[in-house]
Amino acid sequence: MINLLRFKQTAAYDFLHNNWNGFLSLLYPNTCEICSGETTERAPFICFGCDNELDYTHYERSVEHTPCDELFWGRVPILQAYALLFFRTGSSTQKVLHAIKYKGAKDLAVDFGGRLGSRLANTRYLENVDAIVPIPLHSKKEFSRGYNQSELIGRGLADKSGIPVVHLLKRKRHHASQTKKDRFDRWDNVADIFMVNQRVKAHYSHVVLVDDVLTTGATLEAAARTLIQQYPTIKVSIFTLAIAK
Repeated sequence: MINLLRFKQTAAYDFLHNNWNGFLSLLYPNTCEICSGETTERAPFICFGCDNELDYTHYERSVEHTPCDELFWGRVPILQAYALLFFRTGSSTQKVLHAIKYKGAKDLAVDFGGRLGSRLANTRYLENVDAIVPIPLHSKKEFSRGYNQSELIGRGLADKSGIPVVHLLKRKRHHASQTKKDRFDRWDNVADIFMVNQRVKAHYSHVVLVDDVLTTGATLEAAARTLIQQYPTIKVSIFTLAIAK
């Protein structure tokens, strides 16, 4: 014990203490989730090159309705909708979403939820929002995957915005993958799959539904419709990491 205390008072201890993370990065370097190249300590998940290739929508700058808003017109009353990135096959965005959804990249999901929050800070999108509601997975799918990517994205958004994550929705049944279905089949596939979580007693006036990608919007429409049917005066917005283009 005395030797340890003496060591803590030496210059060698100070050097190791101040540079420990640097030593660890030399032994176990962080690698990019997209290209597997080396990343930096400040940006441990995606390298600068891949990050630079991400196609941001910049919808937060728009004063007009965006394609996200228009997708829900005539279907369900959505206050405002937003997507952080454009999704194209083979793009860096697709690789980010694939890593988040299928490769266990949980920290990446939280990181991009934080990016979402940073982009929307001090914008109209976060005005009067009192809850972040992740799109729930069925318990079997969440168990097999080990996490719900929408919840992790919501957690990153919450970290930046200070708005709490609330599990206001539950999934009643499992549904087949939406990947190869057209718009009408997707709606039939997700109709009536959500229910309000009766354990949540507080009433919320404006909530944000959070998911990873917006394609036809069928799942998000079903979730929003469930909330509005239960709480007729509630305002619902929708945020996703990406929108298909």
